[in-house]
Amino acid sequence: MSPRAETRLGARIRAVEAIPLRIPFRRAFTMATAHQPTREHVDVLVVRITSEDGRIGLGETQAWRRQGSGETLPSLFAKVRDIATPLLVGRSALDFGVLLSELDHRLAGNLYVQAAIGDALYDLTARCLDLPVHDLLGGRVREEIPVGLAISMSGDEGGMVAAAEEAVARGYRHIRYKIGLDPALDLRCGTALRKRFGNDIVLRADANGGMNYGDALRLLTKLEALDLDIVEQPVPGWDLDGMAALARAVRFPLSADESVTNAHSLLEVGRRGAARVFQTKSAKNGGLHHVRRLWSLAETLGIGIFPGNHPSTGLNVAAVAHLAAAWPGELLVGDFQTGCDDMIAEDILQEPVRIAGGKVTVPQGPGFGVQLDEAKLRKFRWE
Repeated sequence: MSPRAETRLGARIRAVEAIPLRIPFRRAFTMATAHQPTREHVDVLVVRITSEDGRIGLGETQAWRRQGSGETLPSLFAKVRDIATPLLVGRSALDFGVLLSELDHRLAGNLYVQAAIGDALYDLTARCLDLPVHDLLGGRVREEIPVGLAISMSGDEGGMVAAAEEAVARGYRHIRYKIGLDPALDLRCGTALRKRFGNDIVLRADANGGMNYGDALRLLTKLEALDLDIVEQPVPGWDLDGMAALARAVRFPLSADESVTNAHSLLEVGRRGAARVFQTKSAKNGGLHHVRRLWSLAETLGIGIFPGNHPSTGLNVAAVAHLAAAWPGELLVGDFQTGCDDMIAEDILQEPVRIAGGKVTVPQGPGFGVQLDEAKLRKFRWE
């Protein structure tokens, strides 16, 4: 048997496992969302795909209920068990392009679960070829990814400033603060942050689609004095007319998050002039396979790319880091590592992804370059 045939035989998928986890936060996190604004944990689903030769591919998604997603751990688990597993078992991971296309048809519109399965296929395929994922994506163009930090609502200016001071002390210079529940407090917090740090930080705001158009217009007009870099999703994701009107009314760029799920929605954002930046999240947008397509489309449309994430573990951080490492174009300073670095109480990796000085170092080694800590999986497993 030729080496190529042996590799293909060894890459045949033997098993697909979905691992539901509930990981507590170090402290509660508050944002402007209709479902459970204050949260104390994140529900994570890890997909583990094993090949005939014992190699393992890993992917992660989150049941982070928000505008545009009502996924729960049981719903994600069932889709892996009932749809993805029968499709994948017995097939070669080296045919990952074909498998991803079939999954997209079988799980049409189910981007959250596609994210974990697709990323696990990328990880497994790269491991079968003894390559890091960034080489599978075309080669590494950067070894470190600059990142900022998203900070929770705190209820007062002092708490917001204290959180930002801690972030700056750890090397972060891009701070995205949450707004959208109390416009007067939002303005006071932004003013306090700018007064405390001056131009030493790049200041951003994120409303998570929590305001109506009138309230957003009044607040954003006042925030112009703070020289914000970006304001993200001031109105609900469906209100592209409102986003476009706000984009024309204020001087700083608006960023779309909840408004963008797939290529069609991104095209509509561009067509209407609703945002000059958009944020991708691995789970929301379907994992590396779909996110990379969105980045290519955004580049064509002249829309800035902000790499983000829902709160996640180091596994998801490693996946996005590999994607960013292989991206040859321009990227804005995102904050895709916030959940792992500042929110979850414990990670689930044997060795953490290196995050220091406002930069994520791309893990090296085959695949995503990370391994799961089995003891942590047992500790946080949700049944």
